[in-house]
Amino acid sequence: MVTGRALGTFGSIAANADLARRAPEIEVAPKLRVEKLDVHYGAFQAIKSASLDVPENRVTALIGPSGCGKSTFIRALNRMHDVTPGARVRGRVMLDGEDIYAPGVDPVSIRHRIGMVFQRPNPFPKAIYDNVVYGPRVHGMRDRAQLDAICERSLRRAALWNEVKNRLDRSALDLSGGQQQRLCIARCLAVDPEVLLMDEPASSLDPIATSKIEDLIAELKADFTVVIVTHSMQQAARISDFTAFFLSGSLIETGTTVSIFTQPKDKRTEDYITGRYG
Repeated sequence: MVTGRALGTFGSIAANADLARRAPEIEVAPKLRVEKLDVHYGAFQAIKSASLDVPENRVTALIGPSGCGKSTFIRALNRMHDVTPGARVRGRVMLDGEDIYAPGVDPVSIRHRIGMVFQRPNPFPKAIYDNVVYGPRVHGMRDRAQLDAICERSLRRAALWNEVKNRLDRSALDLSGGQQQRLCIARCLAVDPEVLLMDEPASSLDPIATSKIEDLIAELKADFTVVIVTHSMQQAARISDFTAFFLSGSLIETGTTVSIFTQPKDKRTEDYITGRYG
C-alpha cells in the first residue's frame, strides 16, 4: 500500500489536473487485450510476458524509466515490429476479440485500424493537403470532393483547420513543430482508425504546443481509443484515464490513473512515482 509520502508526491504531480477529485472510472470493455506478450530483438528480450487490457474510448498512458520497454510494447500493438530486422513477437494482441498476429491477418489492414503517431513530427515533403489525404489516396480514393471533405474533417479533428485552411497548398515543412505534429495526427485520422497510438508525441515540443496536443488528446478519446507513451508523469496524470507502469521490460502494475498515483500496489511503482529512480 502506498505511503503518505507517495500521496504527497502525487499531490504535487496532479495539482493542476485536479486528478484526485476525478469520479471513479466505470468499467469499460477493452478495445485491445494483450495476453502474455513477449518481444525479442535477437537474443535480447525487451518485453516479458506483458498482459494489458486497453479500454475503449479512454486514454491509457504507458509510463516508466527510459529503456523500460514502453515504445517496444506500443509498437507491438499494430505490428510495427514486422518491419524491424531481428524482432520476434509472441503472445496475443486482440482487437475486438480477434488476434492481430493470427495467421493470414494482413498487417497493412491492422495499421489502417490502429494508427500511430511518432515521437518526432514526420510530415512528408509535400503540401499540407497532400499530407492529409495521403492515406485515402493510397487506398484508391480519387474523388476530389471526397478528399476535400476528408482533409477538412481530419484537420478539424486535429485542431489545425483554422490555422492552415488558407494555405493547404503550402509545404508541410513550413509549419511549426507543434503544427507539424498535429498535421501528422490529422494524416493518421484521415483513414478513420479505431485506435490511435502515440509514442511520446509531445516530447520534442515547447510547453504551448504540448498543451495543445494534450487538449487534442482529451477531445479525441470521444471517438478513438488512445494509447500514449509518455516520459512525463505529470502528463500522464493530466490526460490519461488508465496507466500502466513498465520496468525492465516487465509490466509491473496497471489500473486507473487515480489508483496508480494514489494507491500503487507494488513498491516499485511507488518508488518510481516518488522519484527514487527514473
